[in-house]
Amino acid sequence: QVQLVESGGGLVQAGGSLRLSCTAPRSLFSIYLMAWYRQAPGKQRELVARIRPAGTTYADSVRGRFTISGDNAKNTVDLQMNRLTPEDTAVYYCNRAPSWWGQGTQVTVSS
Repeated sequence: QVQLVESGGGLVQAGGSLRLSCTAPRSLFSIYLMAWYRQAPGKQRELVARIRPAGTTYADSVRGRFTISGDNAKNTVDLQMNRLTPEDTAVYYCNRAPSWWGQGTQVTVSS
């Protein structure tokens, strides 16, 4: 069953911003095992950003525009997305390594 819950998706114009949030049960949450992925229509799911002890990692396509952050007190991991483009349109999924996933939240960027 789904244990990660995403929120914050929606429709935005190119150049705009959205903030996604993922909440996990305390028993499951571990900040250094959290990540965001996305899957566009007809494409494979890809890593967008993740938090690891050595630091954060971003896909080349989002580096400098997206920021991942976690809050241990709230059991949440957020993804701040700025300067969005139509190419960012996808379903965004929260992941807790190795194999816990949220249900996904749709992000649509209009041109």
